[in-house]
Amino acid sequence: MEKHPEAPGPEKAPQEKQLDEKELERKMRKDQKAKEKEEKRLKAKQKEAARLQATSDGPKKSEKKQKKKAVENENPEDFVDPDTPHGRKKLLAPQMAKQYSPSVVEKAWYAWWESSGYFGADSASTKPPFVIVLPPPNVTGALHIGHALTVAIEDAMIRWRRMSGFIALWVPGVDHAGIATQVVVEKKLMREKKLTRHDIGRDNFIAEAFTMDEPRSKAVTEAFVRLYKEGLIYRDYRLVNWDCTLRTAISDIEVDHIDLKGETTLKVPGYNSYIQFGVLISFAYPLEKGLGEIVVATTRIETMLGDTAIAVHPEDKRYKHLHGRYAVHPFHARKLKIICDAELVDPTFGTGAVKITPAHDPNDFELKLASLHAFGWSLQGHTNNEMSLGVCSRTNDVVEPMIKPQWFVNCNTMAKAGLDAVRIVSYTHIYHIKSVKVLEDPYISAFLADGLKTYTIGAFQGNFGGAIVYPHDDTADLRAFYPTSVLETGLDILFFWVARMVMMGMQLGGDVPFQKVGFICILLSVMLMGARCPIDPREVINGMSLDGLLKRLEEGNLDPNELNIAKEGKKKDYSDGIAECGTDALRFALISYTSQSDRINLDIKRVVGYRQWCNKLWNAIRFAMGKLGDNYTPPANVDVSLMPPICKWILSVLNKAIWKTVTSLEGYKFSDATSAIYSWWQYQLCDVFIEAIKPYFFNDSQEFESARAASRDTLWVCLDAGLRLLHPFMPYVTEELWQRLPHPKYSCRKDSIMISEYPSPVEEWTNGKLENELNIVLDAVSKLRSLKPPTETNERCVYGLIFLCNTVGLQSILGENDGTPADCATAVVNKDLFVYLQLQGSLNAEAEREKLRKKRDEVQKLQHAMTQKMDASGYREKAPKSVQEEDERKLIALMEQLEIISEAEKKLDAKTGKN
Repeated sequence: MEKHPEAPGPEKAPQEKQLDEKELERKMRKDQKAKEKEEKRLKAKQKEAARLQATSDGPKKSEKKQKKKAVENENPEDFVDPDTPHGRKKLLAPQMAKQYSPSVVEKAWYAWWESSGYFGADSASTKPPFVIVLPPPNVTGALHIGHALTVAIEDAMIRWRRMSGFIALWVPGVDHAGIATQVVVEKKLMREKKLTRHDIGRDNFIAEAFTMDEPRSKAVTEAFVRLYKEGLIYRDYRLVNWDCTLRTAISDIEVDHIDLKGETTLKVPGYNSYIQFGVLISFAYPLEKGLGEIVVATTRIETMLGDTAIAVHPEDKRYKHLHGRYAVHPFHARKLKIICDAELVDPTFGTGAVKITPAHDPNDFELKLASLHAFGWSLQGHTNNEMSLGVCSRTNDVVEPMIKPQWFVNCNTMAKAGLDAVRIVSYTHIYHIKSVKVLEDPYISAFLADGLKTYTIGAFQGNFGGAIVYPHDDTADLRAFYPTSVLETGLDILFFWVARMVMMGMQLGGDVPFQKVGFICILLSVMLMGARCPIDPREVINGMSLDGLLKRLEEGNLDPNELNIAKEGKKKDYSDGIAECGTDALRFALISYTSQSDRINLDIKRVVGYRQWCNKLWNAIRFAMGKLGDNYTPPANVDVSLMPPICKWILSVLNKAIWKTVTSLEGYKFSDATSAIYSWWQYQLCDVFIEAIKPYFFNDSQEFESARAASRDTLWVCLDAGLRLLHPFMPYVTEELWQRLPHPKYSCRKDSIMISEYPSPVEEWTNGKLENELNIVLDAVSKLRSLKPPTETNERCVYGLIFLCNTVGLQSILGENDGTPADCATAVVNKDLFVYLQLQGSLNAEAEREKLRKKRDEVQKLQHAMTQKMDASGYREKAPKSVQEEDERKLIALMEQLEIISEAEKKLDAKTGKN
């Protein structure tokens, strides 16, 4: 039977009624206790917050007064580094300067490193060797950013390996003088002395070259003779690329090809006017006895007198006379003689041969040239002709194909040996090369071709610079350091030089010249490299005004036209000049780019950004020096178990940064290494840890004495390890800052950071659980910041939250069924955590909805892209299982975020009364 809700039920028995009253009383007492407990907890939190507010206001004011008083008592000389004698350890000012200055910091350290022998490598050392080759010095033009990239990477590798327990050798490169050197020397002679190499003669010109000295010439001769004796070098006639400016043959890689679609006029060296190309000219040869004519089409009309397919009587005086008249440079013959003569109406026959020089104008007909019409020859017209024009990459002169005797190397056997030694092991541009047996006979005699001299040479040294493997005396250094460890180079010269080095190293040295080859990206830059006017890295390091940049261009090797183009480019890109960035900032910026494709664009603003980051590091050490105090002595080791959570956390994430950096360096992923270091310094040490421990130092309260001591020790450990971690990439600022840190009392600390031990992970520092917990706090802080523009008060509250979580842990303030606080902006941390920020004035509900809407759109786009990827044809069959699992996790996470946003929207609607 259904009972009406208002109808009274049957009366309960007395015993049952009594039990219900007792239960009710018990529940009331329990609720009262819970309420009192909650009130006590809230009062405790309010008290702690008030104490924190007081310590963050009052002592700060006191600190400001103290700082102001200290400033008044400062001696300016205490901030100026004394002059350091050359080669001595740098003398540092008693007080750290208030701002980082690259030129001041980078002074004196290198001379001390060098005089201390830190760059040396002892062949008798028991440490494993690590050897790389420094490319030959750049004499073929001005230094550019690409050179800086090469040196930055190689120096970072050497410093890292040296600190990691290797005997590290960076071999200075040398190269035998070649065409590239010749071109630069000739330009310099012409610019400064108005002389050509022919004017000064062979002996004087050779004296101008940079490595045509006895050791290099001896090595080249030795290699040549040995290869010749083994039948690998031979001489034969071949079609070569002849450069009329250099008057020598050039290699295929020195020829650039210009694709012409039709008639095109180009500027050619040695000519005042433009020369016509991309035209097919038809020329008529008359036959004897009026039998007609033969029409021949050619793109090189100047060669018509050399045509052998048209029979001409060798005793024909007219032919002999013309042959003499046209004995000039081909393009002068083209423009000044043949075409002009063929087009002349005047049939007057000139007298004698006339030699035309480049100084003559093609329109100067006062030379009274004979007309080809006198012989019945005539132009029939011309048409556009699509063609590829070869020009020399060094002189821009048009390449002439010529048959000449040349020396060649038979690479068949050497190439096969090289291919057998190489195997590609990954897609990271690292090539591993197998080692082969070294020649058993350490001494080889080779006789020069003239038989007058004998060189007795030991094993053959590998590529210690340049494109050839030089024979060398058998020394302890050679035995210890050949083959080298890594060749760092560009992918563009893989087959031009790297393959040759492998072949020659194996042929002359008995082993491959290097064990690995790392291909680094080619540096392009619209910002740093204009039209043929690259920025010198020293201009970025030291800074330079626009006038200075333009003046340096005038001192270079550019011709007048190129100079004008370069000046306009500089004025456009660097109207305010280039700011002083320093060596460290430039190195770090360049290395951080190496994760991109094989061609990168570098923006000068990024270099400036890392220079500002150096100032951040500087300020971190200044803060530390003030908190550590003059009498602080670092401990031999730290006990992590007794530390506050924030100290445990920073050591744990430091451990992760060390691991990431080391594994990235071992995999030659230099950008990943710089990213790991930067993130830890910037976002974890400076932005979180240093800010979170500041309240411990607001006063001398005994309550936080233990936490202060742990914070000091942790801060020192972090700075010491962090600077050593960063040193290979920023050697100068890290040395200066590391030298200022207090020394441990009972430890064998090295005299320089560059010979100190590179950090390695410490197992007991790892604390994944704590990292996850604090990451939630940091995420909450980030969300709070997003709710309102930062102010001093807001930032103080944010760091107060970090400090409270550090001391008492993260706890929920609102119960599950509690309503949302009034006039609060809401942010979602995760599905279980929301943060609220009480705003001054009423809540702008529409603004909050707009934030959530934008977040929803962002997440939905990511979800759609991920879904499309996973639904694509072949994804399930071809994608690795690990990739599919990771994608599935990402998709689930995105769906959870959408649920969180929906929940936040519901709460906002409930709060504002919207249905």
